[in-house]
Amino acid sequence: MASLINSAPKVTVFLFFLSCFSHFFLIPNWVSAQNSPVFACDVDNNPELGQFGFCNTSSETAVRVADLLKRLTLEEKIGWLVDGASAVSRLGIPKYEWWSEALHGVSYVGPGTHFSSVVPGATSFPQVILTAASFNASLFEVIGKVVSTEARAMYNVGLAGLTYWSPNVNIFRDPRWGRGQETPGEDPLLSSKYASGYVRGLQQSDDGNADRLKVAACCKHYTAYDLDNWKGVDRFHFNAVVTKQDMDDTFQPPFKSCVIDGNVASVMCSYNQVNGIPACADPDLLSGVVRGQWKLNGYIVSDCDSVDVFYNNQHYTKTPEEAAAKAILAGLDLNCGNFLGQHTEAAVKGGLLNESAVDNAVSNNFATMMRLGFFDGNPSKAIYGKLGPKDVCTQEHQELAREAARQGIVLLKNSEGSLPLSPTAIKTLAVIGPNANVTKTMIGNYEGTPCKYTTPLQGLTALAATTYVPGCSNVACGTAQIDEAKKAAAAADATVLVVGIDQSIEAEGRDRIDIRLPGQQPLLITEVAKASKGNVILVIMSGGGFDISFAKNDDKITSILWVGYPGEAGGAAIADVIFGSYNPSGRLPMTWYPESYVDKVPMTNMNMRPDPASGYPGRTYRFYTGETVYTFGDGLSYTQFNHHLVRAPKSVSIPLQEGHSCHSSKCKSVDAVDESCKNLAFDIHLRVKNVGNISGSHTVFLFSSPPSVHNSPQKHLLGFEKVFVTTQAEALVRFNVDVCKDLSIVDELGNRKVAMGNHVLQVGSLKHSLSVRI
Repeated sequence: MASLINSAPKVTVFLFFLSCFSHFFLIPNWVSAQNSPVFACDVDNNPELGQFGFCNTSSETAVRVADLLKRLTLEEKIGWLVDGASAVSRLGIPKYEWWSEALHGVSYVGPGTHFSSVVPGATSFPQVILTAASFNASLFEVIGKVVSTEARAMYNVGLAGLTYWSPNVNIFRDPRWGRGQETPGEDPLLSSKYASGYVRGLQQSDDGNADRLKVAACCKHYTAYDLDNWKGVDRFHFNAVVTKQDMDDTFQPPFKSCVIDGNVASVMCSYNQVNGIPACADPDLLSGVVRGQWKLNGYIVSDCDSVDVFYNNQHYTKTPEEAAAKAILAGLDLNCGNFLGQHTEAAVKGGLLNESAVDNAVSNNFATMMRLGFFDGNPSKAIYGKLGPKDVCTQEHQELAREAARQGIVLLKNSEGSLPLSPTAIKTLAVIGPNANVTKTMIGNYEGTPCKYTTPLQGLTALAATTYVPGCSNVACGTAQIDEAKKAAAAADATVLVVGIDQSIEAEGRDRIDIRLPGQQPLLITEVAKASKGNVILVIMSGGGFDISFAKNDDKITSILWVGYPGEAGGAAIADVIFGSYNPSGRLPMTWYPESYVDKVPMTNMNMRPDPASGYPGRTYRFYTGETVYTFGDGLSYTQFNHHLVRAPKSVSIPLQEGHSCHSSKCKSVDAVDESCKNLAFDIHLRVKNVGNISGSHTVFLFSSPPSVHNSPQKHLLGFEKVFVTTQAEALVRFNVDVCKDLSIVDELGNRKVAMGNHVLQVGSLKHSLSVRI
């Protein structure tokens, strides 16, 4: 394989797409789109519809829904229990497709969205795991706003729907999980902040009407879902055995935040069982928690064919009618698939289900559509009616995709004098590796057609003359072209190795077996590093982490960057960081374990906490007791930051009612209940100083190590703030700590408790002891 000398990018997006046409599943089916949106109550063209109460925009949503319901037959109602909702032509209601996706940009996954010559692509942001690494809560929301603007623009020309089944807020519990890339990582607080921020960005209407939806988001997959297909165990048959403690302090918080803080319009239940009950058939999880405790204002949808799965795969019910009845009675409103469309009428007629239960379900669906304006007539007259193709892939949106990637990229290793490279000093750059010139790999899964691509090679070639050697024909890297790669590295002023994996190794339905770089990638890296004349920068493109101890400990590898799946502008962002026009500030949102971890820990073990008796080491930085390669929050900068504690209390007292048992006997914890917790908060003020000679952003983490009661976490994240600090300047960072919300832990029975005793607060190397007492 001959090396290529590039002074300008050679690979075009057009050629990439030509290469993919043989793989029909990799690209969207372009359509000859209608030029108008789908909507009901078109009184302009059919004035008689104006007589219907459900078309009266001045009435309350509940009144309109009730009016619509009384006009529908049972069969027509059932037609709106499935994602491909049926038209009710006599009432001026068209068919509607509920299933669209917008994980990190408008996606072509799902039948509700298409690209065409009218809108050939949409802005493709970094995969979620990299955006989460920015630890920038305002960025999460801004990306959501852009995505919903592009979604509305596409809806207006008949190319998209209004309901988007994103984001994925499951906890990245195990590094082998193929869908960890879609999530915000392993920490419940970060996942909660991402969930509520992205949902607000997608949903909030710009007219200030809190009941209106720009588009409807959906938090998935509820709950304790983080195994797809591992060693013959798949998500369609897996029973997640979860303790009450782990459920309430790890798996549930992101969903709770979605509903309560984000006011999400939908929650999707998952395929798996939880403690023996299918998630989509569990009345405690659905009606009890999501709608009852958290007060969901919206609809609950099944993952696609989940009801069919718990009948046919899990054999949870004897008949399909029982399955339909159990799902609806548990609180399911919408079935992705057609199982409820086929079996609900028989369930009603067979006495397994009252029509009133169908009414409840379909009412939640219709109410959501009314909040979206679907029943308000022609949307061209409404707030987003003027959006169109000109508002998709704008220069501003594409620049935000590049900025998001820059903010997420994590610098894991940097020997003195390695990065940033000097654009004037580097005359020749060797660019090597199976991910060095990739396009589609950069956008991960649940992707759409991007506006355009900038590959790593293209980004670097814009700044230096490059010699490109793939090194491996693909990421599996069965046989590496070592000699050619060594020759290029030996002749260049510096070498950039772009390695990692792609959807052929980690994906939905595909979990990893090990956490090593695949095939001969380690050999390629080590041999190239030995031969290199200059600094060697290792760039890892992936969702999950790896045991890269060999590279971490190799002095010839002078820098390591993790770039996730960095989106359409990933190559430009990588080059910005390598050549120093952007100072890296990303931090790992998940732990990178040694390979020995996967030998000890089966993916099927859902326990978060360690078990010393069995040698089980626990999971995530909150509980894991073993060695790590890199840990949650790791990440370097081209400058240095110092922290100084300005203000923090040394103690806090929890007021308890007179006669409380803890007044007379020593309690290790007290209930985090409203009566004790009102206005119980304090501020922590910190000064952050940039003591280096390069300006940059810095993520300030506030951790707490609580007293060792109730198997509490060894430490957990209370808050994070991202600040930009110019060289030698200072910034003041303030955290407001709610004692019962932020300092509380979950006991063995799933109850929130505040532990008595010393809580050690930590920011960087600073530690501050806080005594909590009654």
